[in-house]
Amino acid sequence: ERPRARRGGGEGAPGGCGPPRQDWSKGASDTPIMASDLGDTSSLEPPSAPLLETRVPSKKANRKGGLPEAKRKGRAKRLNRDAEDLVSGMQHLDLAAECRVPVGTGLVWDERMTEFRCLWDESFPECPERLVAIREKLLEWELLERCVPVTAREITEEEVLLAHSQEYLELMKSTETMSEAELRSLSDTYDSVYLHPNSYRCACLAAGSVLQLVEKVLTGELRNGLALVRPPGHHAQRNKMDGYCMFNNVGIAAQYARQKLGADRVLIVDWDVHHGQGTQYLFEDSPSVLYFSVHRYEEGNFWPHLPESNSDAVGRGRGEGYNINVPWNQAGMRDADYLSAFLHILLPVAFEFQPQLVLVAAGFDSVIGDPKGEMAASPACFAHLTHLLMSLAGGKLVLSLEGGYNLQSLAEGTCMALKALLGDPCPLLEPPHVPCSSGLRSVSQALAVHGKYWKSLRRISADLPQEGEGDADAALPASSSPPVMETLPGPATEPARPLPRSCTGLVYDEKMTQHYNMWDSQHPELPQRVSRIFQRHGELRLTERCCRLPARLASEEELQMCHSPAYVEAVKSTATMKPRDLHRQGNQYNSIYICASSYECARLAAGSAFSAVEAVLSGKVQNAVAIVRPPGHHAESDTACGFCFFNSVSLAARYAQRLAGRPMRVLILDWDVHHGNGTQQVFYRDPNVLYISLHRHDDGNFFPGSGAADEVGSGAGEGFTVNVAWTGGLDPPMGDPEYLAAFRTVVMPIAHEFAPDVVLVSAGFDAADGHPPPLGGYKVSAKCFGYMTRQLMTVAGGALVLALEGGHDLTAICDASEVCVSALLGNELEPLPEETLQQKPNANAVRSLEKIIQVQSQYWTSVRRFAPTVGYSFLEAQRRDTEEVETVTALASLSVMTEKRQQDEPMEEEELMTQ
Repeated sequence: ERPRARRGGGEGAPGGCGPPRQDWSKGASDTPIMASDLGDTSSLEPPSAPLLETRVPSKKANRKGGLPEAKRKGRAKRLNRDAEDLVSGMQHLDLAAECRVPVGTGLVWDERMTEFRCLWDESFPECPERLVAIREKLLEWELLERCVPVTAREITEEEVLLAHSQEYLELMKSTETMSEAELRSLSDTYDSVYLHPNSYRCACLAAGSVLQLVEKVLTGELRNGLALVRPPGHHAQRNKMDGYCMFNNVGIAAQYARQKLGADRVLIVDWDVHHGQGTQYLFEDSPSVLYFSVHRYEEGNFWPHLPESNSDAVGRGRGEGYNINVPWNQAGMRDADYLSAFLHILLPVAFEFQPQLVLVAAGFDSVIGDPKGEMAASPACFAHLTHLLMSLAGGKLVLSLEGGYNLQSLAEGTCMALKALLGDPCPLLEPPHVPCSSGLRSVSQALAVHGKYWKSLRRISADLPQEGEGDADAALPASSSPPVMETLPGPATEPARPLPRSCTGLVYDEKMTQHYNMWDSQHPELPQRVSRIFQRHGELRLTERCCRLPARLASEEELQMCHSPAYVEAVKSTATMKPRDLHRQGNQYNSIYICASSYECARLAAGSAFSAVEAVLSGKVQNAVAIVRPPGHHAESDTACGFCFFNSVSLAARYAQRLAGRPMRVLILDWDVHHGNGTQQVFYRDPNVLYISLHRHDDGNFFPGSGAADEVGSGAGEGFTVNVAWTGGLDPPMGDPEYLAAFRTVVMPIAHEFAPDVVLVSAGFDAADGHPPPLGGYKVSAKCFGYMTRQLMTVAGGALVLALEGGHDLTAICDASEVCVSALLGNELEPLPEETLQQKPNANAVRSLEKIIQVQSQYWTSVRRFAPTVGYSFLEAQRRDTEEVETVTALASLSVMTEKRQQDEPMEEEELMTQ
């Protein structure tokens, strides 16, 4: 079924450590400026600057005017206009954005905001229990202690007047002394409102608390924050209460940020199931505040029943184009629908707008189970939405609680959003992953309306499915929306793993250096490989940021999960052998040396991998690295090979399945320059473990000789072995462009399609630049290993374990391991050089990838679309994706226009009947 490992060159073990490297030289992006941005408000007006002068030589001046003179004047006007645009564009550059990196997530929660309720209706949905339920869930998921507490404060009257009138303020103040009858009478003059003697004070606390967070985030004291406040605010208008709301918390905060804190551009995102008409009215004529709302509308039949909630309400005057509504026209919209609205409309526009602050009207009445919203978005969806917004405004993001009336849905949705703010990986979303037809129509209509205002919507950077692709995944009918507990048994009902402040585990034991070659002190598999890596981690203070995990010995019974009892006993017997017998025993295997400590060190390496996996699966850490030796991926079930005794990563995969009590899906990625023949052998017939290897193959002429592209598994495991087998030797050697292409076209598409529960990496660093040809000869940079690690963190909810395999140049393996651990810790990584991103993979790599895609496309549909772009550079592939999206967007917009035209024009039969 597969070639056995050949005798020949050996292989190596572990590597790495290193500090985060931040690029302080990066400036703000060069984003196109909208025409409506120029000179609209005092905050946007360009500073006075001399216009570019264009002098026409007097010698050839046409004194009589005519065409030449007109051309000269036209050129001068264009130059002056370009100068004005340049100056205005400079206004949009946030040059101080990276001068200081704020840390910490602020949280406001004040018990005083539970001290009001409806006096005449105990069942009123806007109740104090909403905040209590959230706090209890925060405690259950151990999130409170991870946040920075922010003290609530009352808003001043002057601050209230940023969004409300003096008369309205005085009226609300007077409610403190009203009787119950007077309160009820005043409430009845508004829509969906109740008043309590404490309503005014609580509303002041709610609005003031949001201002507290905004100020701390904009001044760099905090990275982001969440305000758990009530009453909500986004329905409140300048002169009246509406929909449970007294003061418009987010609206006031936006004005405060602009007028008091110097923010020129603010983005407000409203994902509450009800349209925030109060916020829309406040900013409909302002180009400085971009308001985006995705809400239930049903052609105006859902509250607040306003035509202004439709997609054709775009703002007015100078604010035209700065109001974006995505109205859902049926209940039961799911995660894919919300993500589609964000990816295809909000994010492209937001990157073009370049906000300096993002405020979220964070209502959770669109979470499945809410009696008012009747939607089907999962709590986990709001982690993804929050994560997407964190890429804007340098991460300056503040969420303010709005609606949400199923206490469980509200609490879990809020906690998921907070976990994203804290930097936790987003959980996996349940299918369907395609928006329904109604959702596509809503998104397409919004695209058609706003394409004339935003250039980014004409070259949108996401792949919008064409209408009809989502028919099978229709939204859930409102009447059949199942309870949360039944629908979301995954992230919604399991306490999302509470992560410690150090979310990366690290396991290392110095005893593993006791395995050494007694006959050749210069053997490449040196004890210093692990000790140097661990030393580098300590020097760069990475170790203290990790959660140290205990190393342990794997038991004999555990070793037999992948190895035969006879083989385990044979290795065990070496612990009592004399040197002469050890030398003779080592010669029985391919590229192996043995000393008296080898058996115990190999058990320690496997047990340490178990420790890392257990810590990740139990939620003690989010990800982990095991600095272990001897390496393992060449060890087969009954033989040692290539410096390897026990297959640590294969054993860790079986151990993970044992802990789960089921054949959980495990992805093993092996980026060691040598093929992991042992790992392939163990899982060749197993459909629950996907093995992907990137290695030098050279048509079987590089150790161990196995791992050809057509070795795909057998039986039930056919298609679950993926070999990226590089051919062509070192003419030229493979490097970053080739590995980036492999990740883009093969590794990540298949990984996402497989959807594993955990990812294990056989992290050999002998493909790193610095290794001589016999040990690798490739040119992969440390930065590229960091990039690959960061990519893998997007799979399996971030459950990722790196275990050291090969790598023998001490400097190279330390550099590569350093960047990988920095990536696991969430540090900002130094970007890959522009020339690397522009470089095409070499011809040998293209041929190798074409062969792999040809073989694997019969098993994995996700790789088929990449066949034409294998030879593209990283940047060329990005441009190709953009062009494809433009076509899809144009077709989507055309379908909307065609549908509207068909609705407006009578059918042929109707025309005949009227004649």
